[in-house]
Amino acid sequence: MTREIIVVTSAYGNDTVAQLGGQSALLEIIKASGADGVEIRQELLTSNDEIDEIALKIKQLGLISAYSVPRALFDESGKIALKLVQNSLQDAARLGARFLKLSLGELPSQYDLNELHSVLSQSSVLLVIENDQTPEGGHIAPLVTFFDEVKAINLPIKMTFDMANWHWHNEDAFIAAQTFAPFVAYIHVKESQKKENKRVAIALDDSDGNWKKVLSILPKNVPYGIEFPLVAHDLITVTKHYVNQLKDI
Repeated sequence: MTREIIVVTSAYGNDTVAQLGGQSALLEIIKASGADGVEIRQELLTSNDEIDEIALKIKQLGLISAYSVPRALFDESGKIALKLVQNSLQDAARLGARFLKLSLGELPSQYDLNELHSVLSQSSVLLVIENDQTPEGGHIAPLVTFFDEVKAINLPIKMTFDMANWHWHNEDAFIAAQTFAPFVAYIHVKESQKKENKRVAIALDDSDGNWKKVLSILPKNVPYGIEFPLVAHDLITVTKHYVNQLKDI
């Protein structure tokens, strides 16, 4: 089985996406790089980005897709954001996406995930929860509690494992990989480092290579998403470089 590589549009930077005229303009670059798919970010959609038009272009180029919405499964009141999930699944389905990615939010002391069954069963899109950079959704413990409950009630939810987001809260990515490997359906490949007392994402070639060890613990048969900075005069060439690197691992 050939490993699928997805390019996250935000990897090119918000300014570049805007200058090119929206995420739709990136699709041919991504296709030319040899990547298999694209992650469309809701927060980067512009007036030039109609979901149906993007979906058509993705299909014409033969790409797979994921849809990322920068919202949490649990809202600020501690309730499951059912309407958000339903609407986002519908948008993801229009896009033809394989995954809908949300973050966890703050896990309340009491909750009932069973209410998600009917919403998720009506969609062909798989909901994947990502460990993000927030205090609520970036720690191992609450995500363990959540996914244990998901497993207990056989809920069709999997995980987007972001390899570097753990660093924002001093969590051990190796322990996280060992812990969550059975739940992972999609991996955001990324590294980070501290610059001027601020943690930032960095390109793989600028890292110490520890990402390879983390990746070795995780499933091999799931898509790898490029979410680290892709910055160069020639976007096709830099994207192709990392696509090939990840396909060869």
